[in-house]
Amino acid sequence: MAPSLGSRSAERPTATPGRPTPTPVVPEVFVPEPAEDAPGGATPPAPHPPLARTPADRDAEARTEEAGEAFASRADARVLAMHAGRVLQAMRVGGRGPELELRHPSALPDPELRVYLGRLPGGEPLELGVFGDEAARRIEPEPARWVGVRGAELPEVELAFAVEALGLANWHRSHASCPRCGAPTEPVQRGWARRCPAEDALVFPRTDPAIITLVTDDEDRVLLGSNAMWEPNRYSLLAGFVEPGESLESAVAREIREEAGIGVDRIAYVASQPWPFPASLMLGFTARVPAGADAALARPDGEEILSLRWFSRAELASTVGEVTLPDGTSIARWMLERWFGGPIPDAPGAGE
Repeated sequence: MAPSLGSRSAERPTATPGRPTPTPVVPEVFVPEPAEDAPGGATPPAPHPPLARTPADRDAEARTEEAGEAFASRADARVLAMHAGRVLQAMRVGGRGPELELRHPSALPDPELRVYLGRLPGGEPLELGVFGDEAARRIEPEPARWVGVRGAELPEVELAFAVEALGLANWHRSHASCPRCGAPTEPVQRGWARRCPAEDALVFPRTDPAIITLVTDDEDRVLLGSNAMWEPNRYSLLAGFVEPGESLESAVAREIREEAGIGVDRIAYVASQPWPFPASLMLGFTARVPAGADAALARPDGEEILSLRWFSRAELASTVGEVTLPDGTSIARWMLERWFGGPIPDAPGAGE
């Protein structure tokens, strides 16, 4: 057996005859009742972050070379086409909303990369096909039909597969060479690993954990920061990558201290969602300024964060047109509206 250069065993799970495949479910997330002063009214926020509302059936037992060889011969086989990080969206028909255009492999040119994604709700096997420029023009010459995953308006199951596909495509692109010797690697296990022939070693997909924190003070105001890479007056929750050897809670305290110069306590996990731009897993937390501490002491670090502001719910609602908030696909927006008590009215991304 080839040694592993990743974090997972090289052995794959095998199917048990007669064992039913469990339906993927999303664990419940506690959503608080709207606060009394919430301008958003009593409309509860969605129970899960936008990119984590319906899990895909990834059907890991079918990640075998034999299943991959038989894929194209199945009449119900479908391919999620991707080009330059964009997915192919079907045209609206009869008032139906947007959805992915999933084609049979015989209706597509040969892809540069194939990855088995799982099973659609009807049981159809689904693969990712990554295509180059020329092949993409043959598939669909209209550029507007190729849409970014972040801005795609898709049914939740299709969105889950699109997020999975983008994360895997990004990983394959960045791991074309062996991290140990630099030799070219090749996809195996239906795209769920890459093998270095020179080292006879396997590399598995990885994701980078990043924390994002909704910090409040004694007045239940929320702390938002403006990143140096953003346009002026764009604000969001404070976030950062987890460092090696660090717990998630320690990362929360460190990032807030580094970016805002204040300590926090009552750190609590809320929820997570994938963020394959290119390879993050966003882990949402809440934290509070310690009782009696002066929230006014919060100061931006001047490097990553150029501005910090405390907002009450009424103040946040009154900044429409002045402050740009995170868009509707982000966990930051979901966490803000969870604190706010409902959709933030008329702000960019509301209702997405």
